[in-house]
Amino acid sequence: MKKAFFILFAFSTLLLGANLPPYFQTEGKMPPLKLSEYKAFAGPIAELNPAPGVIPYNLNTPLFSDYAEKSRFVMLPPGAKATYNEMYVFDFPVGTKIFKTFWYYKDKRKPEKGRFLIETRVLIHEENGWATWPYIWDEKQTEATLEVAGGRRDIQWVDEDGKKQKLNYVVPNQNQCKSCHKQYEEIGPIGPAARQLNGDLAYSQAGKTHNQLEYWQEAGILADFPGLDQAPKAPVWNDPASGSLEDRARIYLDINCGHCHNPKGPANTSGMYLDIHQTDLSFLGLGKPPIAAGRGSGGRQYGIVAGDAENSILPFRMASTDPGIMMPELGRKMTHIEGVALIREWIDGMK
Repeated sequence: MKKAFFILFAFSTLLLGANLPPYFQTEGKMPPLKLSEYKAFAGPIAELNPAPGVIPYNLNTPLFSDYAEKSRFVMLPPGAKATYNEMYVFDFPVGTKIFKTFWYYKDKRKPEKGRFLIETRVLIHEENGWATWPYIWDEKQTEATLEVAGGRRDIQWVDEDGKKQKLNYVVPNQNQCKSCHKQYEEIGPIGPAARQLNGDLAYSQAGKTHNQLEYWQEAGILADFPGLDQAPKAPVWNDPASGSLEDRARIYLDINCGHCHNPKGPANTSGMYLDIHQTDLSFLGLGKPPIAAGRGSGGRQYGIVAGDAENSILPFRMASTDPGIMMPELGRKMTHIEGVALIREWIDGMK
């Protein structure tokens, strides 16, 4: 009997590509091994056409991930609703599934040439909290398979300037997913908050463009929505018409850094809080010396030096690709040139 058990355990481990995570050991549950088993997409799964009841969404200012494009979808249990929250991510009911697929155009100048999908991350709201599951797409682009150990993929694409790009793309393992999604000692979504969803999206199901918050309410998946006139709205980080330089810099830092750098986040010991709700400039890094940056300071003395981005630690670490210096530590291997330029412009304009 024991021998049979260990054979079964080893086979399951081989299928998953790594040792079984604690989630399996404590709950005895297993998510689908194939992305298609969720039944979240209609037709050929690689087309990412949402099935009935699956709602696409977008963020006004998304997290930077090595210039990858992203497709996001949420699937709630039948009849269930998310609860509106003015400041933080919505409260999603147990049974909610959130899908985020990372992909690249083969040639961003010519989308008609097609794309290739890299990974789909799935967040599932279980009875005991949220679980994170990474799925990697096959070379044929017909299916994505659960890989709790993550993986790597050599990719090439042509950017909007016609320049060929190469990257050894890293799919995070399950524990790395948890490290970014841990908020207030609990794992949860990062993006779908009122300020980020308060923008327009073209819905193929409805055949029109609609404000996302209003669409969610009309679709019957959002409770306690007070109306657009009372909903906060995040600017688009690279659109000056959507907000001031400071507002765009702050929302960029919020989505890229604030999920860790907040009073209750994994980086709270740094004393540098970059979430959108922070109003104390010293906690943003203004005139603040690092607690334990090591060579991550680059010889600079303060997180932000007003009017002097060159001597500020914050943009220095954002621009670096050195694993011992770069911030964020996970989720990227490339420098977001435009994002760093935004933060430098913001700091240089400080008085």
